[in-house]
Amino acid sequence: MRALLMLLLLPATAFAQGTKADYERSLSLNQRFGGKVFRDRVEPTWAEDGKRVWYAVALPDGKKEFVLVDIVKGTREVVTEDKLPKDGIKPTPPKKKNEPAPENPFAEQEASEYWEAAEEVLQRQPRGGGTSPDGKWVASVKDYNVVLRAADGKDETPLSSDGKADDRYGRLFWSPDSTRLVAFKTKAGGDRKVTLVETSPKDQLQPKTSTYDYLKPGDPIPMSKPKLFDIAAQKSIPVSDDLFPTPWAITDEHWSKDGKRFLFCYNQRGHTVMRVLSLDAESGKVTAVVNEECKTFFDYAGKQFLRYLDDADELLWMSERDGWNHLYRIDAKTGDVKKRITKGEWLVRRVLKVDVEKQVMDIEVMGYDPKQDPYHSHFARVTFDGKLTMLTDGDGTHTAPKYSPDGKHFVVSYSRVDLPPVTELRRSADGKKVLELERADVTALEKAGWKPPERFAAKGRGGKSDIHGIIHRPSNFDPKRKYPVIEYIYAGPHDFHVPKAFRPIHRPVAMAELGFVVVQIDGMGTNWRSKAFHDVCWKNLGDSGFPDRIPWIKTAAAEYPEMDLTKGVGIYGGSAGGQSSTRAVFAHPDFYSVAVSDCGCHDNRMDKIWWNELWMSWPVGKHYAEQSNTNPDAVKQFAGKLMLVVGELDKNVDPASTMQVAAALIKANKDFDLLVVPGAGHGACESPYGQRRRADFFVRHLLGVEPRAK
Repeated sequence: MRALLMLLLLPATAFAQGTKADYERSLSLNQRFGGKVFRDRVEPTWAEDGKRVWYAVALPDGKKEFVLVDIVKGTREVVTEDKLPKDGIKPTPPKKKNEPAPENPFAEQEASEYWEAAEEVLQRQPRGGGTSPDGKWVASVKDYNVVLRAADGKDETPLSSDGKADDRYGRLFWSPDSTRLVAFKTKAGGDRKVTLVETSPKDQLQPKTSTYDYLKPGDPIPMSKPKLFDIAAQKSIPVSDDLFPTPWAITDEHWSKDGKRFLFCYNQRGHTVMRVLSLDAESGKVTAVVNEECKTFFDYAGKQFLRYLDDADELLWMSERDGWNHLYRIDAKTGDVKKRITKGEWLVRRVLKVDVEKQVMDIEVMGYDPKQDPYHSHFARVTFDGKLTMLTDGDGTHTAPKYSPDGKHFVVSYSRVDLPPVTELRRSADGKKVLELERADVTALEKAGWKPPERFAAKGRGGKSDIHGIIHRPSNFDPKRKYPVIEYIYAGPHDFHVPKAFRPIHRPVAMAELGFVVVQIDGMGTNWRSKAFHDVCWKNLGDSGFPDRIPWIKTAAAEYPEMDLTKGVGIYGGSAGGQSSTRAVFAHPDFYSVAVSDCGCHDNRMDKIWWNELWMSWPVGKHYAEQSNTNPDAVKQFAGKLMLVVGELDKNVDPASTMQVAAALIKANKDFDLLVVPGAGHGACESPYGQRRRADFFVRHLLGVEPRAK
């Protein structure tokens, strides 16, 4: 009886957490919840007459249903496959760019389309050649220099003589009247290489070494600058580079319609200056049409849009100059803003398409409806004169519209983490909903025990901005019990990272099933809110939004007593999340007590150049060292539990970055765990072995039990 009484007095955390059954439940998410959502995906096929659309939806037991929609009547009916029209056109969706990163630790790597602009300077190779518009001349690059010959002849005349192997000409642009040629001269950058050691190759006993190109912050980069040539005189016209002294990249090269000006976009290294420049074809004088000089950074990789409007001698330009990302129509000669196309305390995320003839654009917007989550994606149509028409209004985040061939209608879906997808047919002219097509069926998912995460918002630093996140609970959640809290972190400034769309399986649930409450939060410094919200990351990646995350978690715990903070909060993440999770237990040891950090970019001087110079700026200053996880002042504050994980063949983040943190901890005489995974690349902790070791680490140090002990 006494033993039973003592058992009843034990804290709730002693019951069924970290057990064998919990692990089995954690590992069975795909089996339990996979393949149990139906009617959630609609791929429309449009009739050639534009009056009908049809699609198939998935049903249980491998079955499917065919739906035929009469757009004119606004009706839908279920039909057999043989009743479908024989003609049909599938839409070509717009190229997906700058979509929210996938929910996994490879977020910065897998969001590769987002980084096309960022990496362009490192990838663009000198090239050139071509016949002049009037057909009389052929320009090409030979022995690193520009040469010219008559189209009907063989003799070549050199236009330049200063080209050499490490400073060569390429990328040739003829003026429309064939009287001028612009050639870009590119000075070679650095040749830093990272060496990897594969300790346990499969095909031999002895280790192997390999190297790969990998520029780091501060390294020399390729620099391209335009040179101007007079074709009739066969000589160069001097061009001053005062307005483009240190290019990270020069893009969007464009001759004016009359051939009098050559325009290009100049992105200055350090990303505090972005200009659209005009090169006078007669004199070689360069003037600024657009001049963005930022106190922090111009987010060229996510928020750059430039479209030349030749007939109007204007350009469309995207800018955060007023604190929110918006579109402007600018005079291409004077640089004057002719019209603010969008404005308000919301932002344009991207331009889907531009119809120059109709003077209209379709755009993706965020934060437009103040009653909704500010990260919800919506779509709108806006004229060049600024008349905006919302095309969507559902309370959720929307997929890209799938337009009919005539552009008059579109199919779109919206969802939330707690709302399965709803699919609608809408009219493009005014956004009016013609018909609701589908609501996803999650009956089978709910019967399997699935519960959605909870959306939660609380004030961040200073009690000002609303910080948004979600809360994951185990499927056997009992509100009368206590659950230690773990944060799954990814704070990369290129995006927001808390899921907004519906998913039947969220990766953090696997951790929650072991007996934890797991949270995901977007703190200040992440993207797609105001410029001020984003600017927190500038020269400040070590911040990682912790002054927002900590009050958010405390507010949530005050509202939900089952969230137990008494043993400190656990935290884990990979890549940039690996950097942040280690930073958490170094900089905030009174709050975060246990961390698992996978493939972390722990020192921004050690990591890839484009990622770090965009947010940490250039030249490399003392702030790089101060915010490094190898900083002795940071390391000495650590008093919790930390496991560092790294794959020896990581080509995304130099593995030495993790090893240098280990060296700093050893020097400071700190206890920690280190898992080096032979043969693994980026994200080694996402292997079955790595996931198990990570789970065990939290079970031991937050639950205080031996994993799978019962």
